[in-house]
Amino acid sequence: MKNYDLIILGSGSGGYVAAIKAGQKKLKVAIIEKEAIGGVCLNWGCIPTKSLLKSAKVYNEILNSKDYGIIIEDKTQVKPDWKAIVKRKDRIVRRLTGGVKMLLEKNNVDIFIGEGTVLNKNEVKVNDEILKSKNIILATGASPIFPPIDGIEKAYKDGHLLTSKEILDIDSIPHDLVIIGGGVIGLEFATIFNAFGSKVTIIEREKDILLNVDDEIREAMLKIMKKAQVNILTESSVIKVLENEVTYKTSNGETKTISSEKILLSVGMKANTNSFKSLNLNMEKHFVSINDQMQTSIDNVYAIGDVNGKMMLAHVASHQGLIAIEHILGESKKINYNQIPSAIYSFPEIAQIGITEKEAKTQGLEYKVSKFYLQANGKALAGNETEGFIKIIASKQYNEIIGVHILADNASDLISEAVMTMKLEGTADEIANSVHPHPSISEIFHEAALGIIDKPIHS
Repeated sequence: MKNYDLIILGSGSGGYVAAIKAGQKKLKVAIIEKEAIGGVCLNWGCIPTKSLLKSAKVYNEILNSKDYGIIIEDKTQVKPDWKAIVKRKDRIVRRLTGGVKMLLEKNNVDIFIGEGTVLNKNEVKVNDEILKSKNIILATGASPIFPPIDGIEKAYKDGHLLTSKEILDIDSIPHDLVIIGGGVIGLEFATIFNAFGSKVTIIEREKDILLNVDDEIREAMLKIMKKAQVNILTESSVIKVLENEVTYKTSNGETKTISSEKILLSVGMKANTNSFKSLNLNMEKHFVSINDQMQTSIDNVYAIGDVNGKMMLAHVASHQGLIAIEHILGESKKINYNQIPSAIYSFPEIAQIGITEKEAKTQGLEYKVSKFYLQANGKALAGNETEGFIKIIASKQYNEIIGVHILADNASDLISEAVMTMKLEGTADEIANSVHPHPSISEIFHEAALGIIDKPIHS
């Protein structure tokens, strides 16, 4: 029997980061992975989709080359080669997962490929071998929820209905795509396939898509999607899936059916718990209950990433992994989830941190709002990236930044300025008194901050 200081189940964004950190701290570590090193994010999520989005963006820019003064006489010759696009995606994935595997090995982490089963709080079985450990980290992730819709499981087995995992490896770009669910994953795939020419329909049972996004950002994004001819059906509940047909009921009780070459299911996630059911851990709905240091109801068993459902983002999983390792080593830190950024990789991107204006109103806060539009930014004009704006929410008393929401082509990069400002309890005055490079998209931060304390210069 091999003995370890730490066994980690799952090598995704949380698991592999925790393993590397533990190895750096000279702990004896084993990591168990049942599918592929890097988990969902590197193999089927964050990275592959960004590769596809980049190809889609390049394709769109070529089609619109006249906007840059470049004439293509015969645009019918400009076509996406889906097989080549997928090969590029796979090449990027192999490079990144290979790099992660190398880092694990360099930090003396023992890698076990196989399905781990937790026998008790100190023992894990993998490939007919029992490993013993002082601590266990559960980083097993989550899987798509299959709602109780008539015919949905048969459609999945027959290949008509896909999850976000299978759709990455389809043979060709579908002529049409129905997406069940109007959340982040659904929007990103709508963006990808709409850009490649698919007729995309999103069916969402709630009143709006992207419910966690600031209202003004959502409204602006909906206009952009409508312009791109993405069909969005809200307050519509799917009641049946029969092969390539989706039947749904509208808010007025009318029943309609839509045919589609492919159907994407994206309605939510639940924790992968099969490998540790013997522990009988406390749960919150579909997820493992944890404290601030990532401990479960068993002190030496930790749960990080999507399996705890706190905030289902790769960078959150990674940071939770670091906090778990630090706690194992005797430190007690915690995450302020109000200061965690999130991004949606649509065209343009959405990025946000802190509270929305609706939340500020609900909480009865005294606040100020300032917006600055990209159409007034020189770099955005030069780059033909003028759709979108930044919205800063600040406390009325001190001008402290309490929320930032961005709709812009590179919003996921821009949001980091807000992350650091909020981490340091910074104010709009401090941003306004910081010199930003010109020309740059980052100047929208400066202008919006000036709007909090007085007025923007260029608006």
